[in-house]
Amino acid sequence: MSWFRALKETARSGLTIERRRLEPLIAIRGAAGLALVIGVGLALFGPVVAASSAFGAFQAAIATFQRSWRPRPVLALVSGASLAVSTFLGYLAGPRMPLFLALLVLWTFLAGLAWAAGPTGGLIASSNVAIMLVTVTLPTSVANSAVHVVMILFGGVVQAALIVLFPVRRWGAQRDALADALVAEADYARRLRHDPLAAFDPVPLMTARSAAAVTPRQARRRPPELHGSRGVAERIRPVLASLADPAMGVPSEGPERDRVCELLAAAGSVLDSAAWAIRNGDPVKLSPSAVAALKTPDTGTLLTGPSRRAAARLGALLSDVIETAEGEGTKEEQAEAEEAAETIRATGDGAPGAPHRRRPTLLRLVPVVGRAVRAELRPGSPILRHAVRVSVVVAVGYLIGAALPFGHGYWAPMAAVMVMRPEFSQTYGRSVARFGGTIVGVSLATAIGRTTDPGVTGSALLAVLCALLMYLLMRTGYVVGQACVSAYVVFLLGMAGDNWSQTVHERVVLTLVGGLLAMISYAAYPAWETPRLRGRLGDWLEADGRYAAAVVDQYAEPAERGQDDVRSALLDTREARVAWQETLATAQHEPVRNRGLSRAAAEDTQHALAQLGRVAMLLEAHLPCGSATPVPAAARLAQALRRATEQGAKELRERRVPDWAEVREALAQWDAQQRTGEGEDPFVRNGAGLLLEALEEFSRGLDGTSKPNPPSDQAD
Repeated sequence: MSWFRALKETARSGLTIERRRLEPLIAIRGAAGLALVIGVGLALFGPVVAASSAFGAFQAAIATFQRSWRPRPVLALVSGASLAVSTFLGYLAGPRMPLFLALLVLWTFLAGLAWAAGPTGGLIASSNVAIMLVTVTLPTSVANSAVHVVMILFGGVVQAALIVLFPVRRWGAQRDALADALVAEADYARRLRHDPLAAFDPVPLMTARSAAAVTPRQARRRPPELHGSRGVAERIRPVLASLADPAMGVPSEGPERDRVCELLAAAGSVLDSAAWAIRNGDPVKLSPSAVAALKTPDTGTLLTGPSRRAAARLGALLSDVIETAEGEGTKEEQAEAEEAAETIRATGDGAPGAPHRRRPTLLRLVPVVGRAVRAELRPGSPILRHAVRVSVVVAVGYLIGAALPFGHGYWAPMAAVMVMRPEFSQTYGRSVARFGGTIVGVSLATAIGRTTDPGVTGSALLAVLCALLMYLLMRTGYVVGQACVSAYVVFLLGMAGDNWSQTVHERVVLTLVGGLLAMISYAAYPAWETPRLRGRLGDWLEADGRYAAAVVDQYAEPAERGQDDVRSALLDTREARVAWQETLATAQHEPVRNRGLSRAAAEDTQHALAQLGRVAMLLEAHLPCGSATPVPAAARLAQALRRATEQGAKELRERRVPDWAEVREALAQWDAQQRTGEGEDPFVRNGAGLLLEALEEFSRGLDGTSKPNPPSDQAD
C-alpha cells in the first residue's frame, strides 16, 4: 500500500463513527461520581483542588469502561492510585524544568512499556502521563500538592464505591463473552448444514477462555451458570465439524445427510437458547422441536461409525450446556430443563467439567507484568520501539510547547501521548481523530464559555455534562470521544480560573503539533508488522504441526497417553492463528512492500493451515478410549509431523518452500503395513492422508502453483 493510500485509509478509520450499543446507566453512574467529587472539592478546598480531583474521578471512570476481566472497582482504584502517584511526582519536580523533563521522559517510557501488560494497562499509564501534564500546571505549592493527590485518589475511591453500591450487570462482561462463544458455535452449526467444510473463527472461544479466569475471591462469587459452560462449548465445536464432514462417512445427499442437518439445526437452536439464558441470567427456554430432533431414536439406525459416535457425543454435550446454563432458575423451569437434558443425554455420556482457570491477584500480577516487560526489552520489539518513540515525542513536544508564545504548552505532548500506539494504523488514525475532535470540542466549549460566562458552578456542571456524553458515546468512535474530552478539559480549566479567550487557537495548533510529531516519529522509527508475516506464519505452521502430531499420537498408545498434550497444543495453535491474523490485518494498512509474501500467498497458505487444523480437530473428536486397539504406525507419523513442521517453519522464515518428504515416507510405511495386514483403523489413515494434503497445499500456496487436476477431471 502506498503512503498516500495508507494515510487516506487511516484518516477515514479515525473519523469513522459507528452505531454501538450504549450503556446509559454506567455512564450516569460515572458522571454522578465525577459530580460528587467536584462538589466535595469545591465545598472544601476551592476550584483548583476540585479540578485536580475531577481528573482522578474522570480517569477512574474511563478505566472501568475498558475491556478487562478484572473487577471494575479494582480498575477504578488502580487508576486513581497510579494517577495520584504520577501527579505527586510531577508536583515535586515541576518547579525545576530539567528535573521535570527528566521525570516526564522516564515516566512516559515506562508508560510505553506498560502496553506489554495489555491494552488496559497501557491506556491507564498513558492517561496518567497526559493528565499529569495538565494537573501540574494548576497553581499550587509543593506543600499543598498533598491535598491535590489525596483528592485525586479520593476520585478513584468514589468511583469504586459507586460501582459496589450501584452495580450494573454484575459479571456482564463474562456473561457476554460466554454467550458470544455459544452464539458463534450456534451459527457454525447452522452454516455446516449448507457448507460441511465451513470455517470457524476461534476468537470467541479464546475470549471466553480469557474471561473464565478468576481470582479465588471471584471463584467464590461467580454465578452458577458461568461454571463449566465454556469447557463444554469448546468440546462441542469438533463434534459439530465431525458430524457434518462427508469424510466421516455421511454422504452428501440422502436420509443420513438429512438427519445430520436436523441435528445441526437442533444444536444451533439449543446453543442459542443457552446463550440467551447466560447473557440475561434467565432460565433456559428450549424449542420443543429442537429437543424432539435430538431425542429421535432413529439416529442410531441411520448413522453409523464416526458419525454415529459424533451424534451421541453431541447429545451428551448439549445436555451439559443446558444444565449449566440453567443456573438458579425457578424450580419449575429448572425441572423442565433438567428433564430435557436427561432426555438428550440418553444418547451418550457427558464429560466432567474442568476446574476453573485461576487469575492472579494484583500483588501476584506484579511479577507477571515484570516478566512481560522484560521480554519486550529486546531489539526490534514493537513495545520497546513504541516506548522510545513516545518518550522522545513527549519531550520534544513539551519543549516546543514551552517555546511557543501560546501558553498551555502541555497540549502538544498530551495529544501525542494519547494518540500514540504500537501499531501504525491506530497511531495515524487517532492523530487525525484527535485533531478533528479537538477542533470541535474546544470551539464549542470556548464559544459557550464566552457567550454565557458560566462561572465556577456553571463550568463544573458543563464539565460533568461533557463527561457524561464521553462515557455514553466513547465506543461510537475516537473522534466523538475526543470532542467530549476536549470540551471537558476546557470547562474544567475554566472552573479553575483559566481565561476563555486563551483557548481555541493555541490548543488547536498545539494539538496539531502533537499529532504531527506522533506521525513523524512512527515514520522515522517504525515497528512494521509486514516483515514479521513470515515469522507469524511459521509460528502457526509449527503450532499446527504440534497439534496434529499430539492428536495422531493419541491413537498410537491410547492406554498410555493423556489428553493434556492435545489441549495444550490446541491452545497454542489458536494463539498462533490469532497472532497471524492480527499481524496480517495490521500489515494490510502499512505503506510497506510485502517482503516476499504476496497477498495471494498469504490467503492460500492460511487456508491450508486452517484445513490442517481442521483435520486434526476431526481426529480429536474421535480420540480412542484407553482400552482401544493401538495403531503403531500413528507414532511414526506423529514424530514425522513434528519434525517436518518444525523444519518447514524454519525454511519458511528463510524464504524457502517446505518439503514434506518425511511425512510422505511415514504414510508410505503405513500403507505397506496395511497391505500386509498389520495396519489398523482406516479412519485414522484417511485423516493422516488429509493432513499430508493440507501440508502440500500449504507449499503450493507459498510457491504460487496451483493444485494439479486429477485425471478424471481432465478427461471431463
